Amino acid sequence: MNGQAAFLENEPKIPGTRTARSTFSESAVLQELTQYLPAQAPLKDFVHHNTLHGYQHQPFTQAIQRAAELFGYRVSFSLEEFRDLFAAKRISETVLDALLTDRKGVFEQPIWKGKLLTKVYPPLASPRIGRLREEWKHHYHLDLDALVHPILFRLLCSFLDQGIALSAFPYRHLDFFAAIQALERSSRVSLFRSDRARRLIQTDSCSITDLLALLVGQESLYKQYLFDQQFAHPGWSGMVAVIDAAPQTLLDPRRISLQELIRLELLLEIDALDAQFGTHWKSLSQLRIARPVDLFAPVAPSERREVLSLWQQAYEWSYYDQVLAGIGVTIQEPAGPAPKSFQALFCLDDRECSLRRYLETLDTGCQTFGTPGFFNVEFFFQPQGGRFYTKLCPPPVTPRYLIKELDASGHYQTSIHFRKATQTLLRGFLLTQTLGFWSAFRLLLTVFRPGVSPAMASSNRHMHQASHLTVENTSFVKEDGLQVGFTIDEMVQRVEGLLTGIGLVAEFAPIVYVIGHGASSVNNPYYAAYDCGACAGHPGSVNARVICQMANDPRVRDRLRAKGVAIPAETQFLGGLHDTTRDDISFYDEALLSPANTVRHQQHQALFERALDQNAQERSRRFESIDSRLSAATIHAKIRRRSVSLFEPRPELNHATNAVCLIGRRALSKNLFLDRRSFLNSYDYRLDPLGHYLTRIIQAAAPVCGGINLEYLFSRVDTQKLGAGSKLPHNVMGLLGVANGFDGDLRAGLPTQMTEAHDPLRLLMVIEQTPEVVLAAIQRSPQTYEWFANEWIHLVVIDPHTQAFSVFNAGRFNPYQPRQKTVEIISDLPGLMATDQENFPVYLLS
Repeated sequence: MNGQAAFLENEPKIPGTRTARSTFSESAVLQELTQYLPAQAPLKDFVHHNTLHGYQHQPFTQAIQRAAELFGYRVSFSLEEFRDLFAAKRISETVLDALLTDRKGVFEQPIWKGKLLTKVYPPLASPRIGRLREEWKHHYHLDLDALVHPILFRLLCSFLDQGIALSAFPYRHLDFFAAIQALERSSRVSLFRSDRARRLIQTDSCSITDLLALLVGQESLYKQYLFDQQFAHPGWSGMVAVIDAAPQTLLDPRRISLQELIRLELLLEIDALDAQFGTHWKSLSQLRIARPVDLFAPVAPSERREVLSLWQQAYEWSYYDQVLAGIGVTIQEPAGPAPKSFQALFCLDDRECSLRRYLETLDTGCQTFGTPGFFNVEFFFQPQGGRFYTKLCPPPVTPRYLIKELDASGHYQTSIHFRKATQTLLRGFLLTQTLGFWSAFRLLLTVFRPGVSPAMASSNRHMHQASHLTVENTSFVKEDGLQVGFTIDEMVQRVEGLLTGIGLVAEFAPIVYVIGHGASSVNNPYYAAYDCGACAGHPGSVNARVICQMANDPRVRDRLRAKGVAIPAETQFLGGLHDTTRDDISFYDEALLSPANTVRHQQHQALFERALDQNAQERSRRFESIDSRLSAATIHAKIRRRSVSLFEPRPELNHATNAVCLIGRRALSKNLFLDRRSFLNSYDYRLDPLGHYLTRIIQAAAPVCGGINLEYLFSRVDTQKLGAGSKLPHNVMGLLGVANGFDGDLRAGLPTQMTEAHDPLRLLMVIEQTPEVVLAAIQRSPQTYEWFANEWIHLVVIDPHTQAFSVFNAGRFNPYQPRQKTVEIISDLPGLMATDQENFPVYLLS
């Protein structure tokens, strides 16, 4: 008799259960679960993404209402919050009236306005998820989650641990389920309390379907039960699904699947029931239960949901209208050719928006550009002495190249306090008695004098400043299937793509800076989220050095000249890294500058320092602990100390308040104050009549900027289910994620310290190009097109020939006229910064 036959014969028969399993497919349900579970990667690769990615194939309004009905998510502000915003004039009455007239008609407009402003609605119904498994509590007064989750989470954390645990999990070279089986066979103490579970764990042929037959009984309920079960701990389930799909996300690989997780959890549930009731308990289908609403049954429209949707759109367009009005006032043809003091390429990141503004204000002869921070070079990076590769390009891209670091000098500061010896019995006791008192004193000292320490995570440690990089491919030998370096033709292709894409093909300055960005902080598990999303959550410093070395190569320049991009011999590209937390910039390969450019660079460094001081002053208005009325240099010093404070939960606000992405020439926004809310991607429509460069820009900007925007939006409106709540009680679990306490579920989304200043608006993408070219560009990729067709991102086009605005809606562009006719001019920006912590409207800079 085989294992499965024995299992079925020894278990009680379930009346009415069909033996032919035609309505339930394990593989189909597992695939569907993966679609809806959180897709947050481990902490080292924390990259922003659309939290509700499983719904992106549906129109935004319909999708979020469905997510709210099914899973109980909060997907927008409440009616009371919207009404407060309206009372505070954060939602424009003019915009609201126009929206209601457009959507409901002239005669219905006052009726719907009354509904939005005053009508009282009953509370929303409870979500569908979890209703089936609640029957265990109703009938058996047993909380399976409380009995099963602590054991399950500890097993998962121990098995997947990436270096925190003192002792490694045994049999970690096996698949997860096989490791549990081996552990159960070799251990004197069982994980289970019942004989049946001990027997079933060793039955390889015992499938999810077989276990569901015991627990649920009725095949039509299996899918709903699994959704209920897995969404009781979406953090761990989502993490397992991510690792299953992309094992390379772990530095120390493990083999695990969602199927194995579910098999073990079902066994633990059976064991919990057997331990309480023996084997005589009934499955859910044998109990008198009210059949729950099918989880994926259609969601009926409701007036309350419609009212919330109208409020959300009015809230968004109240800000969008300001932006478009400001662009309409400032847009102008750039001045004719003039000598440039220097040019600087930054990431399109919204945190670089203000720094670029200050550089251009302090030196009107400089020129700045924005582009995705991997600078068009995609590769894996291996630091000297490193065993692992770091991916430095957008997450969807799979590089074929490897850049290696050579000749690195020096070493990083370490501390005995962070070694595992401190946790052992004997040495731990001795170290505690000797170094423990000194550690306590140092900890107390950091309250008053925060400083750089081994505990600090710094992007400057990603690569040694004086090292060499293997940028050129000199061998046909590959390492792990990767080509080491790029050929000259491959370099030409990437430099040409970068420069043409941003519109820099002539009038080169003597120095062209390429500045990546990263961050420094202490005690911050979300550290990777502060780095460059276009570099897969890592600093952009290596990319900056690589593209500069390519652009400085005479052989590359010779071939670029034949393509119409003539870089003067005296022009040199210089890489750097902007630490956005400390507001410092480090430069690389300065020794390679010519004598004349060395003098220029020294002058520019003083300018950069002044701009960084002013940038720190602007940032400081959001921080309670800093007086924004102090001098810029004094504030900058406080910002530096704040960045390394062990007790600072907000080292910076990261992308909080992001709302706009501008793709076009700098003339669109150069004289606008956008309050650090805009991604800025340089693009010159005159160099791209068919939109091929625009296609590549949008295919990168939509998922990167849109993913950032939506994760902030949903984490802000639902701080508990879609966000991570306060990070103060968070513990790092196995270097994978964070949880409240020591055995809670992993928290997905962003903590409130990163989102509390955020206005939850969808991203507005504004592109300077003709509507026909933009439409063709977004339609070249179905994955890109759905961002706009389903309105997860709003799209507005500025026709460069007529300056007319067009809004993309229902598959076509429609004319739009900003309702705000004037934009206030400000002349005292530092004075404005000291007046308020809230988001400012759009201003014109005098």
